[in-house]
Amino acid sequence: MKGFIIALQFLTRLPTPAIVVDDAAFARSMRWFPAAGLVIGMLVAGAAWAGGLVDSRLGALAALIVWVAVTGALHLDGLSDLADATGAAHKAEGRARERLLAVLADPHVGSFGVVAIVLQLLSKFVLLDMLVEARAFVWLVLVPFAARIGPLVWTWRLEPLHHGLAAKFNAAIGPTEIVVWAAALLAASCFYPALLVTPLLILWWGWQVRRTIGGISGDGHGAGIELIETALLLTFVVTASWISGS
Repeated sequence: MKGFIIALQFLTRLPTPAIVVDDAAFARSMRWFPAAGLVIGMLVAGAAWAGGLVDSRLGALAALIVWVAVTGALHLDGLSDLADATGAAHKAEGRARERLLAVLADPHVGSFGVVAIVLQLLSKFVLLDMLVEARAFVWLVLVPFAARIGPLVWTWRLEPLHHGLAAKFNAAIGPTEIVVWAAALLAASCFYPALLVTPLLILWWGWQVRRTIGGISGDGHGAGIELIETALLLTFVVTASWISGS
């Protein structure tokens, strides 16, 4: 239970009991990231349902506001940092990796980062509107849960980019944690088969960060969570459309 509370403290802005946290306990808390995702998902779904009683667009807006507020835009920050770094590296001929790592370490947000945040929020809003209209509130609970299985896999399989956040988690995750949450995902997939795309998305993002930056970092985790959440929202919209059209 302590690990779950620590995970909530790190991943959300929700009020939690004050507890003493050392580096080892903080690292072990990563095992609870998917459970924290369920809490986030329940709050997002609740806001979507409440707003949807008036209009689907209001439900989408309420859900998006809660999603950003409860996470403190933590993962959006990672997405913007990675967008700035890859955008700058694209322009740095012959020293792309050096430029990428330098920009990734810069706390300021550039034009690429701003565009990435705007596009991400717009994408989520449009997809949330469609899901609220379809009354797919349980799916909204499951999306943050599924996306937060990703950091466990990336931590287990990828080298930390530097001695930062990702390195703290590296020794705390092994096959056992992956199997447990994979089983939970598989159980949920019995009711929502579209969730089966999650492992492919997680592997795809792991390949992307290994190819582009050479390892995993806090920004890589955050960007991956954001992109997988949006991809899962899109997956449900597309599969629901196929089913209704068949």
